[in-house]
Amino acid sequence: MRVVFMGTPELSATVLGRLIDEKYDVVLVVTQPDKPVGRKMILTAPPAKVKAAENGIEVWQPTSLRTDEAINRIASLAPDLIITAAYGKILPQAMLDIPKYGCLNVHGSLLPQYRGAAPVQRAIMDLNEKTGVTIMKMDAGMDTGDILTQTEVAIRPRVHTPELMAELAEAGAELLIKTIPGYISGEIKPIPQNHNEATMSPPIGKEEGKIRWNRPCAAISAQIRALSAWPGASTIWKGGRLKIYDACPSEDSSILDGYRNIYGEPDPGTVLVGKKGVLAVMCEDAPLLLLELQPSSGKRMKAIDCAHNFEVGAKMEDEP
Repeated sequence: MRVVFMGTPELSATVLGRLIDEKYDVVLVVTQPDKPVGRKMILTAPPAKVKAAENGIEVWQPTSLRTDEAINRIASLAPDLIITAAYGKILPQAMLDIPKYGCLNVHGSLLPQYRGAAPVQRAIMDLNEKTGVTIMKMDAGMDTGDILTQTEVAIRPRVHTPELMAELAEAGAELLIKTIPGYISGEIKPIPQNHNEATMSPPIGKEEGKIRWNRPCAAISAQIRALSAWPGASTIWKGGRLKIYDACPSEDSSILDGYRNIYGEPDPGTVLVGKKGVLAVMCEDAPLLLLELQPSSGKRMKAIDCAHNFEVGAKMEDEP
């Protein structure tokens, strides 16, 4: 099988690695251009490019696939399959028509749920207990193609997006390897999606990282975990921006009861406890334990190292 692989992040590199291990003839890896990363904006190769380079596979990083050059280059390779996994762009019909057996996509949701760019983050933010991976035969739409196979993956209570993505990558790579032979032989038949049940997962915007403390505790905790890698959840403390990278609902009822006994009913955003490594903030319905955070002018810290700096009764404000 001559395969052209298209993908960009760590999930893509995991799937590509499995194809290489299974001795598929990956003749080209197409990935997004290198991008500046971190505060120093260091130009960094995407993980799929790194994996390809480690295995001596040619890499191509076009800015668009909707050009005659792109179509002709892929066609000249005469691939049996194009396989995509979190590539980041929709393939034009002319590209989909090139491979003998069409194009397969490894998508991180149980389609038709969460079509689009951010299925993992949104599954966490929606407090779902499970998600999964779909192997789909691609068409020109946004994750609208026929389904070949699916597998479920549980969403653990305190999982962050990178951790869940890693689990989905392993599950997706395994499912893909099991699916390809049956698909090629005709044993696995494509099944059309029920478009009436479709939900969308558009790209995450920076605005979505702003914490609104009058929301339920579980929802804010999920927001923080879903967005911890990017863009990060944040609030305003003492006039400065405070990023929160990890948090979980408190299971200690005495936190809220103790505050009420001394100060009365707290407003959302109020610091309830700030000592001995415990930093608890009131949400709409319950206290949230902040576990890892970073002030705008400081370094990233665990609550155990900085909880004492937060005054009980003071409020964290919604970021404008």
